[in-house]
Amino acid sequence: MKTSDVIVIGGGLAGFMAAAAAASRKQSVTLLTYGSGSLPLASGAIDFFDAKIPESAIKDLPDTHPYKKIGAKALDDATKFFCEITAQANLPYVGRLSTQIPIVTAVGTLKYSALVPESMDASKIISKSKIFVVEIAGLKDFYASMIIDNLKKHFHDRTFQAVKIDLKLLGGRDITCMDAAQLLTDNEQPLANELKALNATPDDAIIIPPILGVAGNFSRDVVKTQLRADIFETTCLPPSPAGMRLQRAFMKYLQKSGVKILENSKVVRGVVEGKKVTGVVVENVVREKTFPARKVILATGGFYSGGITLRDFDKPKEPIFDLPVFFPEGAENWSNTELFSGKPQGFSTTGILTDDKLRPVDSSGKVLFDNLHVVGANLGGCDKIFERSSGGIAISSAFKAATI
Repeated sequence: MKTSDVIVIGGGLAGFMAAAAAASRKQSVTLLTYGSGSLPLASGAIDFFDAKIPESAIKDLPDTHPYKKIGAKALDDATKFFCEITAQANLPYVGRLSTQIPIVTAVGTLKYSALVPESMDASKIISKSKIFVVEIAGLKDFYASMIIDNLKKHFHDRTFQAVKIDLKLLGGRDITCMDAAQLLTDNEQPLANELKALNATPDDAIIIPPILGVAGNFSRDVVKTQLRADIFETTCLPPSPAGMRLQRAFMKYLQKSGVKILENSKVVRGVVEGKKVTGVVVENVVREKTFPARKVILATGGFYSGGITLRDFDKPKEPIFDLPVFFPEGAENWSNTELFSGKPQGFSTTGILTDDKLRPVDSSGKVLFDNLHVVGANLGGCDKIFERSSGGIAISSAFKAATI
């Protein structure tokens, strides 16, 4: 079999980003995925760090943090490259590391992220005099009155109006935002007609659930051009149309770039010669198959996706290459007594430690493999959930590993 310049293992955000960045360098890339990845479950926004200015907060992190291994240049370059990919799919993102953009959540609170889909950028709402919140008949988990009650805490002097519309597309059953987005793709006019009936002016804003299609901003463009008011989508419970749009944007880029994508490919082990990984072995129904590579990027995720397993309480495992996994020592350091204590959870810092080239190291800092790079949720040494840094670490580590 032909040797790939790069094999990427994993079909989540980090895996897609790594494959895309490698392909942009004219390298032959094979992407091995097992399962659908986590993007359809994601909000679509990319969190870099829970701070007013993520860029400044990242500079003050300890040298052991993954961001310090990644470096400022890779962070900046990854952000630009990510926005290039989404723009090509008519899914423009706004924001940068120097700012945080507000998003309206499904319950009416405000969530701030560094990179936000244009359709969710709620920063313009503050300049609007009247805000319509549109509820869809039959749509689960979206209640205009609750959203308005919470938004009033942020926009005290605004006028709000709850509106309920019936698109008559739902067949009399309750549906999710994903169902509605799929039904409205290439069939946007019923929604446009209902929103036009609001007679909203340029001084108004219209807030709707994230139902404007599942591919780029094409459905949004159809509706928006028929309205005078700005229209904003909220987040929603999974599955997420915004996450699906992002997944499709990456798939479109990878396919156009000639990346070989092999789905349902369970990688069971690496092929190793000394400190070099020469390929990986994939298990299928009939037999095992070896895929040779000059470089391998591990993006299989952490506990939640099986990239790190924990059969014994204090012995986490990386199942493909049997890499050493950092784990906080002592049961008292595993978790906080109070779940909502405002402090990191020890177990969330579990993961693989690396050098500055994102190559796995042992407890003494010795590089184990010269051409194996670890990215995304596989990386240890920080609580990505507490920091709200998982998206930023995913795209920046993936970019660096692919372009180093």
